[in-house]
Amino acid sequence: MDMLYDIEPKAGMTYSRTLLAMFGFLLMGMVVGSLASGGIWTLMTGRSLLTLPRDMLDPHFSHAVRIMQLVSTGFLFFLPALGAARLLHSRPFHFLGFVGKGYDWQMVGLVVLVMAACLPLVGALSELNRLIPVPASYGQVFQQWEDSYLQQMKAMARMNDFLDYLSCLLIMAFTPALFEESFFRGSMQNLLHRMTRKPWLSIVITSLLFSAIHFSYYGFIPRTVLGIILGLLFYYSGSLWMAILGHFLNNAVVVTYIYWLILQGRPIEEAIEDSQPIWLGLPAAAAIVGLFALYRRRAARLQPARAADEVPSD
Repeated sequence: MDMLYDIEPKAGMTYSRTLLAMFGFLLMGMVVGSLASGGIWTLMTGRSLLTLPRDMLDPHFSHAVRIMQLVSTGFLFFLPALGAARLLHSRPFHFLGFVGKGYDWQMVGLVVLVMAACLPLVGALSELNRLIPVPASYGQVFQQWEDSYLQQMKAMARMNDFLDYLSCLLIMAFTPALFEESFFRGSMQNLLHRMTRKPWLSIVITSLLFSAIHFSYYGFIPRTVLGIILGLLFYYSGSLWMAILGHFLNNAVVVTYIYWLILQGRPIEEAIEDSQPIWLGLPAAAAIVGLFALYRRRAARLQPARAADEVPSD
């Protein structure tokens, strides 16, 4: 089953050139986003960037940390995806998959069920990932990555009341889902699929890069599998909104759990250590396969005629 390829690329543009442009925009976004978020930090806090690693742990600056994250992620992922799509097509949002067709409320319900089944699967894969032996020197580096991620989570996830919780849902759950899915599924997977005509290859490559860019060895396998699931949500429906919804639900569960832990006076580290018994991953995986069969069948009914894409020559 193919996605809806009902667009014509601009004259002189190819999918491979657009992919290279996307990575070029990514590097530009990394630089510009760092400068912009640094400026926002100084304006909102009056503090120097030199003391940022220490100051970001101060509860008084948690909102500024969240705004920095919002801006830097937008420059890093969303704008490069949008810019590359604009080079290729006059309707960039349409190319990325921001379409109103390809799904209905039944498919939305199936996405919710798929992501619910993902919770024990991701936990089991996290436990499996930790059981893979690594050299001691590598283990120290990997643990530093995890400690850095935990510190960032602590800085952003301070929630004193329900309004803080809603703010975290927006900045830590929805906007990362929107920005990252635009880049990885709407742009990268989309372009690779059009280039290779091999959907599974494009989904797996994109998912591996999606996981690698998070710099978490102990979460590499579960995040890769999560990326594959998000890629399939997009591939079968042709709508990026389904992948965004799945990504948002995954993030929202973590944010909600952290908020509940804070209300209980418990450390938020418990939300990060999400390991589950490995055997639990088997029934979870079986449930996901069954749900995807229903999801694919429903998507096919909503889109009975799928136009094949015309790949421009390089």
